[in-house]
Formats: sequence, structure tokens, C-alpha cells
Amino acid sequence: MKLLFIGDIVGSVGRDALKKTLPYLKQKYTPDFIVVNGENAAAGKGITPEIAKSFYDWGVDCITLGNHSWDKKEIFDYIEDEPRMIRPANFPEGTPGRGYTIIKKGGKELAVINIQGRTFLPPLDCPFQKVNHIIEELPLKLKCIFVDFHAEATSEKIAMGWHLDGRASAVVGTHTHVQTHDETILPSGTAYVTDVGMVGSKEGVLGMERTAVLRKFMTQLPVRFNADTGKWHLHGVYIEMDDASGKATKIRLLRHYEDEVRFD
Repeated sequence: MKLLFIGDIVGSVGRDALKKTLPYLKQKYTPDFIVVNGENAAAGKGITPEIAKSFYDWGVDCITLGNHSWDKKEIFDYIEDEPRMIRPANFPEGTPGRGYTIIKKGGKELAVINIQGRTFLPPLDCPFQKVNHIIEELPLKLKCIFVDFHAEATSEKIAMGWHLDGRASAVVGTHTHVQTHDETILPSGTAYVTDVGMVGSKEGVLGMERTAVLRKFMTQLPVRFNADTGKWHLHGVYIEMDDASGKATKIRLLRHYEDEVRFD
């Protein structure tokens, strides 16, 4: 099984980068499934049904979210009826939507789980215990399991990788928007990277307009952050998994720059 996962998509620049780059990525990697993190897709905060539908039209099979899941109120009803969009599973009981889904295509099945960390983020339910319960609920015949761990602290992400080694096919981190170069396959067969990175302006700060961010750091006064409109970069990860065992056999980071048109 071939999986293409694209990191946090930020604002209209990130959406434009995704639309322009996906045809090339699909041709180059011929993925069975494409998953994206869309929690920053609407002006850097949240996602709307219209944006989600455009992602599906471009070939995305599943959208994961994070701590900005609820920034656009129109998503509350939409996520209830859209099984291809998931939010962190460790939100409290009764929260709209679902924390994992099973996507199917071409005779293949992939479980996608979304979990959020608690270090330097709101105190949700324990992500380690919650992901245990989800994996126990999955059908035994389902071997390929992908986890988007939306977390701030690198230590918490690394711990989750070891926690799920041999039980998930891949554990990738999102949220910090900075791609880390620690991609590896852990001893028991789980592909891991601390953070996949982001899709959006490379001329801002984590995709946001840099002047406002600098003003916040320098004055500590309230500042409105807007998604930046500079040239984009696209970060993602390509993973191959053995269909029979679910173990990862390959992990490769993707970096694509608007003004360099480069894949590493």
C-alpha cells in the first residue's frame, strides 16, 4: 500500500499549492490513498465544508484536523455526516464527528486515526490510552493503520511513536508546521516522523504574516494573525506498507518549493 500524507495546509496559499502540486505527486508516487491535515485550511484557522469538498475533488481521500477543528462553526454539522473527515479522537464524548475512519479504494483498506497531544495544548483525554482503545476496536483483518498525532512537544510525539511501534503502520506528527528530518522505521515496523511540516507561505512565520507575529513577540499586546500570501512550500511524507502485515517498508519526506520546484 502506498500512502501520501500532506502536512498542515495553511490558508489560500496552502490550498493553491496543494491544487497545483497534487497532479505531479499522484503521477510520481501513484498513491493508493491521499490524506491531508486541513485544520488551518480556512485563512489559517479551521476548515469549511466548501474547502473540504474542493480537497475531495482534487483527489484527497481523508482529512484530519487538530486543535483548530472548531474555528469555523459551519463544520459542526458537516463533520457529523462526512466520514472522510476526522477530528482528534480524544476530544470529550459528545463532540461532533469521529476520531478515526476506515477508507477503502481499489480493494485496499486503511484505518486513519487522529489524536491530539496534551503538552502545551488543551487538556484533552489521554491520547495514549485513547489510541489503545481505538486499535482494539479495529477489525483484526485490518492491518494498515495510519496515525496523525497532532501535538506540540517533540517528546510526546516520539513517545507516541514508541507506544505504537508494531501496532500502527505509521505515526506522523503534525501541528508545529516545521518539517523534522528524523524519519525512520522503528524496530517493530512503524514508520515515524516527528513533524511532517506544512503547506503554505514560506515567507511568513508558520504560514502566518510575519509582521504581526513579530509585533506580538516584541510587544506582548493582542495581535490579529492572518495567513501570509508569500511564495509557498509544500511538505509531506510518502509511506509504503506491506498489505499482509501492515508493517512499513519505506518512508520518504517530501519538500516542494514554488520558486525552486524541487523534490528531495
